[in-house]
Amino acid sequence: MDAVLEQFSLKNTVAVVTGALGKLGYTWVRTLLSAGAMVAAVDLPGAKASPEFEALLLGEGAERLNVFEADVTDKASLLACRDKIHDTFGLVSVLVNNAGIDQPPSGQAKMYTLPEIPIANVQRVFDVNVMGAFLCHQVFGEDMLKQGQGSIINIGSLYASVSPQERLYDHFQMDPPFLKPPAYGASKAALINLTRYFAAHWGKHGIRVNALSPGGVEGGQDDEFKRKFCERVPMARMAQLEDLAGPLLFLASPASQYVTGTELVVDGGFLAW
Repeated sequence: MDAVLEQFSLKNTVAVVTGALGKLGYTWVRTLLSAGAMVAAVDLPGAKASPEFEALLLGEGAERLNVFEADVTDKASLLACRDKIHDTFGLVSVLVNNAGIDQPPSGQAKMYTLPEIPIANVQRVFDVNVMGAFLCHQVFGEDMLKQGQGSIINIGSLYASVSPQERLYDHFQMDPPFLKPPAYGASKAALINLTRYFAAHWGKHGIRVNALSPGGVEGGQDDEFKRKFCERVPMARMAQLEDLAGPLLFLASPASQYVTGTELVVDGGFLAW
């Protein structure tokens, strides 16, 4: 194999993906497996895997892919999960902090005006999206400190940098109108700063900490939303899952060995204008 391509190999590496059974989890898991990693897919007890993920489990076998239960907001739960991962695969050297709470305009959740949003709703988003990631840094970062190397990738969002535009959602017939939760973007912005903090403190230990922030990812949205969103994107389309695989592999692998404390935005140019 070419020396440059070898830098993208994760052979004999143990990787953890939190929220692995969620929307983007399958993409991260599949990408890490394709590069040779052994993957611990972590999610809440009772979380349901998609048919695609189930097929991945059957195809890989327990030697390279296992599902582990943990609540990222509970340190004791994460420590118990880490012990099981050690018994199955060994020490962790790649962590993808993917677990998070978002709210699409499905009509299933109760809508609020800005003055009415319950503080408990805001707190829950920060508990998972920020504190959950912080606890995962602590728990799995210990493995990396022991090894003197590792890569942490925090999954951010386009909305860490900009506020959602109301016009993207104003065609939904809801009363009160749909609001992308303000806590979502605020929590992702906090996660970007947390990324820089850990990068600054752990760089001397050989641990790289970066963020990968997708733009709008196509996934069953209605045609009117997609039309309006794509008008705002220079590349005139939403992201496909395969658009995220290369950036994730770059940050996880030695190919990015001198990259830390950065946010890699994969948004088709959304932030360029």
